[in-house]
Amino acid sequence: MLPPDLVSLFVAPLNRIGVIYMVTGSVASGTYSHVRFTNDIDLVAMLSDMEATRLHAAFDTSEFYVPPLEVIEVERQRPAHGHFNLIHLGTGLKADLFFAGNDALSQRALELRRQVVDQRGETVWFAPPEYVILRKLQYLRDSGSAKHVADIRAMLQVRGDLRDRQFLLGEIETLGLQDVWKQFGA
Repeated sequence: MLPPDLVSLFVAPLNRIGVIYMVTGSVASGTYSHVRFTNDIDLVAMLSDMEATRLHAAFDTSEFYVPPLEVIEVERQRPAHGHFNLIHLGTGLKADLFFAGNDALSQRALELRRQVVDQRGETVWFAPPEYVILRKLQYLRDSGSAKHVADIRAMLQVRGDLRDRQFLLGEIETLGLQDVWKQFGA
């Protein structure tokens, strides 16, 4: 039997309850390029009222830290930057769940998400690589963290087949990321 991992712990329950989600962050960049160790998974989701209730019930509180349903509801209703954490108590593995809200970039990425079946046979929906790069550029601008530089470089080296390079370049300009993008010489 395989040990618990980020997908089996956090993605499988979302699949069971039918949530529209996508994996982003380092797990997504690792899927598109070179894997690096992480103890969390970043997810972006769209939830209805009923799905929020089902999501809360999908994670057994004897095994997971799950915020109260009221907190999930408040975060879900934010027009931007709504999020909460789920933590598996036995391993310390964590999911950062962000809501798409009114963010057009997240909504577009959810429409273009990519389906992958993992080694356990679980369907996993991933954010498009362009979205992952854009968000990592934002995090790099805001934090200066070298891990984002390494992730972006690896994705650009491995993923020569970006589906929508013009979209990527347009969003870089829209989001004011030109100075950050210049360091990649792309």
